[in-house]
Parts: sequence; structure tokens; C-alpha cells
Amino acid sequence: MTARRLALVTGAAQGIGAAVVRALAHEGLRVAATDLNAGDLRDLVTGLTAAGHDVHGLVLDVRDTTAVHRAVREVEDSLGPIDVLVNVAGILRVGPVLETTDADWAAVFDVNATGVFRLSRAVARCMVGRRRGAIVTVASNAAGVPRMDLGAYAASKAAAVHFTRCLGLELAGSGIRCNVVSPGSTDTPMQRGMWTRDTDAAAVVAGRPEAFKVGIPLGRIADAEDVAAAVVFLASDAARHITMHDLYVDGGATLGA
Repeated sequence: MTARRLALVTGAAQGIGAAVVRALAHEGLRVAATDLNAGDLRDLVTGLTAAGHDVHGLVLDVRDTTAVHRAVREVEDSLGPIDVLVNVAGILRVGPVLETTDADWAAVFDVNATGVFRLSRAVARCMVGRRRGAIVTVASNAAGVPRMDLGAYAASKAAAVHFTRCLGLELAGSGIRCNVVSPGSTDTPMQRGMWTRDTDAAAVVAGRPEAFKVGIPLGRIADAEDVAAAVVFLASDAARHITMHDLYVDGGATLGA
């Protein structure tokens, strides 16, 4: 009997990360779900385990290189070889560049870019010897299209995108695929944290000409499950000949840029 594939997911406690964990579990994968938010992570794992899925929770701070290596080693020793890594962990700092502090810039990059580097490096080192594996980084369409008040976030996501594609080039000869999913506005706690009025969701769909922001042609904000579906595809054998690709899931908000 062939062992089921094992996925490690960061930023798994809520939003897109939690949707990715659910989607992978429903596809029959075993999942090691990691996050710094122990409470929400425990609730997610408890619910999925009760439903019969093989999901394990592990508290992890992606800013800590030692903790990252320890977590990857623990997962490989206790659950088996990691077949899929999904980098979802991310934080947001909003504001004009001229008001962005060094601390804000460093904090955003430490999670959104360097965190992706730390996890990908640690897991890829395990995958290379097995000559198989898939790495998917969840970035943002802001990585490819300038956004006002998102300078640090957009730059960090752009770094994560290009790092993942460079990694894909280096690892292609070892049979390891590295791809990116770039969501647009998605109904998550991070997105809702930027809203201050009941009409903000409609404004996101309509666009903001004064901020040079196009609306969403498909007329809706994405659900986290829309993004998770793209991740599942790129992590699957159905995408076996796709690597170094950046798949936008934004309802056309970047006009295919």
C-alpha cells in the first residue's frame, strides 16, 4: 500500500492557510499544520481530526531559523518524508512608505520573504535526496502591480515570488517543482482588518481610481477556498510539468499583468 503524501503548511491557523490545510486534507493528504497562533491552530486540527483527517498541529515561528530546522526534522522523524511544502505565513503593515519605520519593514520581510526562504531551504534539503517534491508559496498580486500604502508588504511578496522561482530553477534537476499562487483581495481576517466601514467590501470590488487601483472584473472578493484550490492543483500530480509559475487568483484585478 502506497503511503499517502505528507504536506507541511505554514500560517495554517486561519484565513488562506487554514483553507489550504482543509483542502489538502480533503484530497487525502496527511498534513502538518504550523502556526504561531496556538489556539486557532488547535481548533483547526481538532475539528479536522474529529472528521477523520490525518492532521497534526505544530506551533512554529517562521522567524526563528533554529525552530524551523527543528520543526522540519520533527515532522520528518515522526510523520515521514515531506512531499509538499506550502508557505502561507504572512503579516501586513499598511501605510505610506514615508511613514514606514525600519522596524515595520524588517518585520514584514522577516516573515513574508525570509520566512519563505527558511522553510523552503530546510524542506528542500530533505526533498533533494528523494528527488521529488512540490513547494508552493502563497504571495500576492501586489507583488506584481504597485499598490499605494503597501510598499513593504508588496516588496516582501515580490521577493518571495522571485526567490521561489529561482529555487524552482535550481531544484528542477532534482525533480522538485516550485510555484507561486498570488491572490488578490480575499475574504480573510487580514483583509477585513483593513476595512473600517460596512461598504469597504463593495469598494474593493468597484476599485479606487484615486489610488490607481482597478476593481475586480469578476465582481466578487475571493474566498480563501478559491486560493486553496489553486494551491492544491499546483501541489498535485496534475501539475507535474509546471514549475516556476506564478498563478494569479484575483478575479482579474490585475488585468492579467
